[in-house]
Amino acid sequence: MAEIGRRLVHVSGTAAPASYLLGVLTWTQLGWALRFGLLLTLVLEAIRLQIGLDWWIYEKLTREYERDNVAGYALYMIGMVVASAFSPAIGVPAMLMLTLGDPIGGYLGGGGRRKPPVAIAAVFAVCLLVALPFLPPGVAVLGAAVATAADGYQLSISGYVIDDNLTIPIGAALAMFVAAAYLPV
Repeated sequence: MAEIGRRLVHVSGTAAPASYLLGVLTWTQLGWALRFGLLLTLVLEAIRLQIGLDWWIYEKLTREYERDNVAGYALYMIGMVVASAFSPAIGVPAMLMLTLGDPIGGYLGGGGRRKPPVAIAAVFAVCLLVALPFLPPGVAVLGAAVATAADGYQLSISGYVIDDNLTIPIGAALAMFVAAAYLPV
């Protein structure tokens, strides 16, 4: 049940790019809202890790390896803020790759360390579909490929897991930015 809760929290982040797409917030306003959310997140994480804030939501929605490390939701917020630093044509699909592609990959992947081909294909398809309305096909394909790789391969540095909540939006945004600048359209 905790996995479903994590997936729903992920998908709820779609409200951020949707608020821009629906005209509720400008791109600049969305960036500031995300920065404020990140600041609040970092304060909560500092309290959780330093003082031991133990709300039930942390027990239910954090993974074992996050108990004594920065939790995935904080990395999620960092990834969203970084994506908002790009133009909307790049930032919106990068955010959607995180909020939609990642939970689908996690659900279909069954939480295992190695995802089955169906999960990888689904992540790529979702990421490509969310990027195509914003970018030329070649740029969208490259962004979807990087997001899929970030979702499918878990990075670890000195035993610390670098969550895909960080690598999906940042990697996809950087790939799309470079591709948009240098690929022939």
